[in-house]
Amino acid sequence: MSIRKVAVAGATGRLGRHVVDVLSERGHQVVPMSRATGVDIITAEGLAEALSGVDVIIDVASWHSSDQQAATEFFRTATRNLYEFGQEAGVGQIVAVSIIGADKATAGFIAAQQVHEAANLSGPLPARLLRAAQFHEFVGQLLDWQQGDVAYIPALPTQLVACRTVAEELVDLATDPDAPAQPAPGTPIPEIAGPRKEIMAEAATLLGARRGIKVVGVDGSGMPDAETAASGGFLPSPHAKLAGPTFQEWLDTQP
Repeated sequence: MSIRKVAVAGATGRLGRHVVDVLSERGHQVVPMSRATGVDIITAEGLAEALSGVDVIIDVASWHSSDQQAATEFFRTATRNLYEFGQEAGVGQIVAVSIIGADKATAGFIAAQQVHEAANLSGPLPARLLRAAQFHEFVGQLLDWQQGDVAYIPALPTQLVACRTVAEELVDLATDPDAPAQPAPGTPIPEIAGPRKEIMAEAATLLGARRGIKVVGVDGSGMPDAETAASGGFLPSPHAKLAGPTFQEWLDTQP
């Protein structure tokens, strides 16, 4: 394995921290990019300097709310800047994360990923995408949003995956010297998900018991694409890579 210089967009985020860790553990040179490190991929402040000499960009930057319009604008602007400045810097490839089922979504944050994917696949640099299932860490975020002793969580099927597992797969895509820089036309977008189907409300119940929060499962009415989710539309495809830990196994390792 050759040592590569890899820039990570969203390096201080939930997933980005793990990507930086995996790259560092494997001996690659890491350029963490976030506003905390002086690099803003929306305004492009510090971007040219950060990408100097970089071989690959791993883009795991994300928007902080579920508003579709705001998320779409974020992904459109960030992706355009990464490609524009990446091309000027001589970057060879971009690897970006998306969400399983993005192609089926009609509203909300997941639908915004359609613009993100299209912008990557039509950009001037070779691109690889990885669609991931919802993260284990997302369950805690759902509880945080409700801020009370009772949380109403959709009883919808998911195949939760650990951020660390997704990070390892992204780094594999970005640093494998034998992998093509761009997938062949017609090749399905790779997916990574947890080892088994779980129900979001049941996972939240396990975490809620630790936090003293009662979790009530609801049908998801009013959520974007709730019917699609209920029918399994956001579960991994047959070609997906499945990898542990399960949510319970992951929870047992948390402080």
